Amino acid sequence: MSRLGEYSPYLALLLVGFLPNEIWRALGLVLARGLNEKSEIVMWSRAVATAILAGVIAKLILFPSGELIAIPLAVRVIAAACGFAAFVGVRRSLLAGVAVAEAVLILGGYLSGH
Repeated sequence: MSRLGEYSPYLALLLVGFLPNEIWRALGLVLARGLNEKSEIVMWSRAVATAILAGVIAKLILFPSGELIAIPLAVRVIAAACGFAAFVGVRRSLLAGVAVAEAVLILGGYLSGH
């Protein structure tokens, strides 16, 4: 098998999943450069983005799929709460929030036998 054949799934993921999304993100950065952060449209956009993210997180916690189904609901809720506490406690650090939530989720899954 050729080298390209081995990496074709990753190439497809890059071309179909990553690059189209990045084009829109870059365009958004260029277009939003002159906007006032306190303007109504920016605050509305931020609120919509936050609501969508909250909905996705709630769906993952309450209606999981794949391997996440094996993790008990209580562990998923506790992991989300710990992640949020870390996010707020470490000066709104996204990295801290995600790392703590993932660590609690992994530890909780391990301790619950999954």
